[in-house]
Amino acid sequence: MKAVPSPAEPDQKPLDFALVRRIFGYTKPYARLRNALFALVALRSVQLPLIAWTTAAVISGPIARHDVRATVWGVAGYLALTGFTSLCFVYRQRLALLLGEAVVHDLRLQVYEHLLRLPMSFFKKVQVGKLIGRITSDVDVVRVCVQDVAFISIVQLGSMLVSAGLMLYYDWQLFLVVLVMAPVLWGMLRHFRRRLSAAYRAQQESFSRVAATLAESVSGIREIQGFVRQDINGGLFQQLIYDHSRYNMISAQQSAIFLPLLEFNGQLFLSILLVVGGYQALGGEVRLDALIQFLFLSNAFFGAISPLGNQYNQALTAMAGAERVFGLLDTQPEWSDAPDAGELPPLSGRVEFRGVTFAYEPGRTVLHDVSFAVEPGQTVALVGYTGSGKSSIVNLVAKLYLAQSGHILVDGHDIQRVTSLSLHRQIASVTQDNFLFASTVLENIRLARPQASDAEVVGAARALDIADLIEDLPRGFQTEVGEKGAGLSLGQRQVVCFVRAMLADPRILILDEATSSVDTVTESRLQHALSKLLLGRTSFVVAHRLSTIRHADLVLVLEQGRIVERGNHRQLLAQGGRYARMYQQFVSSTDLPVATL
Repeated sequence: MKAVPSPAEPDQKPLDFALVRRIFGYTKPYARLRNALFALVALRSVQLPLIAWTTAAVISGPIARHDVRATVWGVAGYLALTGFTSLCFVYRQRLALLLGEAVVHDLRLQVYEHLLRLPMSFFKKVQVGKLIGRITSDVDVVRVCVQDVAFISIVQLGSMLVSAGLMLYYDWQLFLVVLVMAPVLWGMLRHFRRRLSAAYRAQQESFSRVAATLAESVSGIREIQGFVRQDINGGLFQQLIYDHSRYNMISAQQSAIFLPLLEFNGQLFLSILLVVGGYQALGGEVRLDALIQFLFLSNAFFGAISPLGNQYNQALTAMAGAERVFGLLDTQPEWSDAPDAGELPPLSGRVEFRGVTFAYEPGRTVLHDVSFAVEPGQTVALVGYTGSGKSSIVNLVAKLYLAQSGHILVDGHDIQRVTSLSLHRQIASVTQDNFLFASTVLENIRLARPQASDAEVVGAARALDIADLIEDLPRGFQTEVGEKGAGLSLGQRQVVCFVRAMLADPRILILDEATSSVDTVTESRLQHALSKLLLGRTSFVVAHRLSTIRHADLVLVLEQGRIVERGNHRQLLAQGGRYARMYQQFVSSTDLPVATL
């Protein structure tokens, strides 16, 4: 089987030195640490061939002369050199670990901050598991490049150069034999590098698919168990991990051929040197002590080849991971605030849509030439069939997306000309997703205003007349909600989200089917409190129940992305149009949902 790069991955050079420079750009804040490490690396690259030279010098000198005193001093010098070399090795490893961890810390932080600034449309297209893979395994292989590949390679290359210089000094003719090896090694590298690079890219991509599927399965475990898909999903996952194992085997097979070949070539050329050098020594063309020195140095020279080959493999893996990490960092958002966008002043809350047309994807328009105006303090109810554009309108108000044409004005300011942060600070949303973070109820509420005191959080709950619902939890406001709020019921999560919106004290409030998970008794308690929350604030309500529509100042009835009717509840009933038919059909006897018709 032949490994090929995933179609999603760029076909870059196996060793892209521009990419290497970019990786090492992250070491600039740690220049002193990096430079100290380079100094130790340079020192160690000289020490290794010196150890071989010292060994040969003791053997061919005092030991050959049977000089005990000189041998003792030679061995003592050898031990001192090896001891100092080991000390340098310990500190080189320590500094390399510190530098690698620092770079990984900064890189992970940059990736995370970049993700937080990407628009919602990006996260609709990319699997969560793939993003997790970028910030975990892919960044980890970059760490290997920084702390191991670069510095170990420099040590080994430096050792080879020093050994080569000493060999050239002792016998230039024998050194020519060593040079014959260069084109052989180059041919091997050229042959294996693309195969190995393709195998490592495929391996990384397959791991990303495994991680993405695992994350998706954990998130959708209720559906998997509810629809008895354990065996089906297990089979699909089994195929993914089989493919991942296959890619692992392909890369391991290529590496298992490449590294032994490097080592064999080194041993082969060492044997050739021994034959040629022995022949010269027997003929008196070279002194025996020089031959011993040359052979020991050549052993150090060829001994560096296998570690270099291993680091080459590691470098290819790092390149595959770095391409993916930087590919994510280089992902440009579909839109961003205008360069001259200004800060939005405190709002009164007037919102106006002027001929707004919007599509999540090209060619699939979900809003067509939508126009309406909402005065400060008014409540707007959005009613219509599923897919009619209700949530799209509130997404545009919150500037989670940008319209393709038309204008959205807030207090006369075009939201495309103001910063998103200054707008979001004056907007609060409660949606049907009611997302909670893995923390306490108190901290989830305080998310709306981090500087709020505990008393202010409790006060917001009391203002909504639902503090007792939170206090009845096992630890009250200090109750841990679990991941995604799993420790609370759907209704309890929604209560927390309502209090969070109350604490935010927004000028514009968005309720996107916010009471969909609240029972009738709790909703009746919330209605009075919500009337206080809505008072003086512009509110957009994707209406789920008739009770939230009756008192709206404006009801917009949407159909296929267009406003087909507008007015208040009484006016629309009197018109006898679509809204009236909805009312007659679905809410004549009970308070049934109308927003999802």
